[in-house]
Amino acid sequence: MKAALLRLSDRLYDGGAAKHGVLPGPLIVATLVTGVVDAVSYLALNHIFVANMTGNVVFLGFALAGAKGLTVWAPCLAIACFAAGAWTETRLARRTPGDDEHHRLANAVAAHAAFVAVALLIAALEDDAKTSTHVQLTAILAFGFGVQNAVVRKLAVPDLTTTVLTMTVTGIAADPFGKPTMRRLLSLCCIFAGALCGGLLVLHQSISAALGLALALLVVTAVLARVE
Repeated sequence: MKAALLRLSDRLYDGGAAKHGVLPGPLIVATLVTGVVDAVSYLALNHIFVANMTGNVVFLGFALAGAKGLTVWAPCLAIACFAAGAWTETRLARRTPGDDEHHRLANAVAAHAAFVAVALLIAALEDDAKTSTHVQLTAILAFGFGVQNAVVRKLAVPDLTTTVLTMTVTGIAADPFGKPTMRRLLSLCCIFAGALCGGLLVLHQSISAALGLALALLVVTAVLARVE
């Protein structure tokens, strides 16, 4: 498995195996998770995102302007919990300075998976139409993404931010074709595929089914991140 991940890294980056090791592989899978879970949050949790904070800031502005179907509390809660997750991961990382980047990513993704597992349990046991359920799911899912994104930001693997695509699309259009374009297209396709699968599951199956897929993908991500 390690050899395959290193080959993928070299195909996406010049000297990728030496610079980034196996990290591109798990980050690609984590990007799929973003699409899946944001499908849950947008379609079933008051039209907000738990991974894309830019969207929440825009939705908050719309809500304050009086747009129908939007709430002020939902984007505020998502942003606050996302920030709390990022703050928590960073402080914990400072207490374990011996951890390398692979272990830090693996630990963050494992924690994210645990939060998604809790959200899955809540979605399965509680009425997903109740505001209290929406509050719990939004808080838990946003916190988990905050934990994961703090590590992804620290790793700074080019074009694999796992959540943000604005600059990715800009790079696709503005730069000549090459390995960066391939990486950006891959990120774009992963979030699209995740959103499509998540949307289909939420609309035609259940929130639990979509969260189950996200949990499975996070487990795969954590396993890949621990490959040495």
